[in-house]
This record gives sequence, C-alpha cells and structure tokens, in this order.
Amino acid sequence: MALLSFERKYRVRGGTLLGGDLFDFWVGPFYVGFFGLTTAFFSAVGTALILYGAAIGPTWNIWRISIAPPDLSYGLGLAPLAEGGLWQIITICAIGAFASWALREVEICRKLGIGYHVPFAFSVAIFAYVTLVVIRPMLLGAWGHGFPYGIFSHLDWVSNVGYQYLHFHYNPAHMLAVSLFFTTTLALSLHGGLILSAANPGRDGTLENKPMEVKTPEYEDTFFRDIIGYSVGTLGIHRLGLILALNAGFWSAVCIVISGPLWNQGWPQWWNWWLDLPIWS
Repeated sequence: MALLSFERKYRVRGGTLLGGDLFDFWVGPFYVGFFGLTTAFFSAVGTALILYGAAIGPTWNIWRISIAPPDLSYGLGLAPLAEGGLWQIITICAIGAFASWALREVEICRKLGIGYHVPFAFSVAIFAYVTLVVIRPMLLGAWGHGFPYGIFSHLDWVSNVGYQYLHFHYNPAHMLAVSLFFTTTLALSLHGGLILSAANPGRDGTLENKPMEVKTPEYEDTFFRDIIGYSVGTLGIHRLGLILALNAGFWSAVCIVISGPLWNQGWPQWWNWWLDLPIWS
C-alpha cells in the first residue's frame, strides 16, 4: 500500500488524549494534536531563553555558550534569572517538550492501532535526563548539582563528576550501562548488516551478471544458525535490541543517581567488600 493512501486510511478523528477534535489535525505530513502544540510552545520558549542567556553571557562562541545551574548556596530554591533562574526555567521547558512529544507519540499510536512501545522507549530516555537535572539534585539538596547547558561546560561537568569519585568507571552500574550500550551497538549492527545483505545480495557472477533475488528470513535465520548455532529470529532481534537499549539508558541513570546520594567516596573503595571476603584469607 502506498504511503499516501495509507495516510488517508488512518487520518481519522479520534485517539486524542486531550483536546478532542479541536487540535486533531495535520500540518503537511505531521500530526499536531494538543501535545504537538505544547511541544512547539515549550521548545520555542526554551530556545528563546537559551538565546537570551547567551546574549547576557560573555560570548557567542557556540562551543563556549553555557547556561549554568544556580549556585549550591541557593539549595532547592528559586534563583535570579542571571544566576541560575534561566537554567531552572529552561529545564522546565525541556521536560515539558520531551513529555509532550512522548504523549503525542501515544496519540499517533492510538490512531494507528499499534502498541505503545515507541513512547515507552522514549520515556526511558526522558527518565535519564530527569534523573540528571531533577532527581539527583533534589536528593543532594541543591539544583546546582545539575549539569550546565553548553557544549564544553557540559563535558567539563561530566569530567569533574568522574574525578570527584576518583575512578567513575569503577561504578558497578556504570560498568553495566557501558556494557549494555556496546552490546546494543553489536546486536543492531549485526541485524542491520544481515538485513542489507539479504535485501541487496549483489549479482550472480555469471556473464549476464544478473541481480540476485532478495532473500527471505529463512536465509537470515540460517546464516546465524551456521555462525553461532542459534537465530533469535526477525521479531526476536527487535525485542532484544529494544531491551538492550532501554536497559542501557536505565542503568546509565542509576549509575549517576547513586553517585552522591548513596555513595560519596571514591568508587574503588566500594569494591573493598570483595577484597574482604573470607575466601581470600
């Protein structure tokens, strides 16, 4: 079915969470809805505030522009705009835009009659962001523990937090998250390579050099059964990729939220329990 004819099939009223038919419309190929409007609103306000923060800052260098959180002395209170208040409002706008986008995805899923896997997956990414700028700062008692909005300043924050706990890569949740990120890349690169090799197998090598026929999932399954003795299947690889990716995002949030609120020493010291096990003596 051609894409445009399918769009006519699902561009029907209904499936909205808020606003009923009032915002149930498209702009070109893009569904809007109530949450499409709130996404545009929060994005526009947040972007405008970032530009305002850059205007009152010391530089227009794209690498050096930074919107810093309030000083630790402000605790969990409101700060003046130029001293962290901008960061607080931009954070609200960012969360509002991200949450609105996820709810817009829910409305599209309802119109299409499909599951909510995409908005659920996006919600894990939102959770990781909220952990950094809301949950962890609240547990530590000050908004100043959030990361600044800037390129170099953000990278400096990551580096400084890592050194604050001596060797952050000794954090067990960080180990798990990094392993899951690498495994996600491995699984989906293997999957992508297999699909391309089956869909575009090349030419037959004869004098005519005719293009070969597109192969079926049976060929794909057989390839991995021959390579590793098992094929997870066409549906299974997408389930596996989703599970790996969501866990990578989840454990990356865990690794930072336990650094400070639950453990404030160097992460190498955490492993003393292993050295103190009676089996070594």
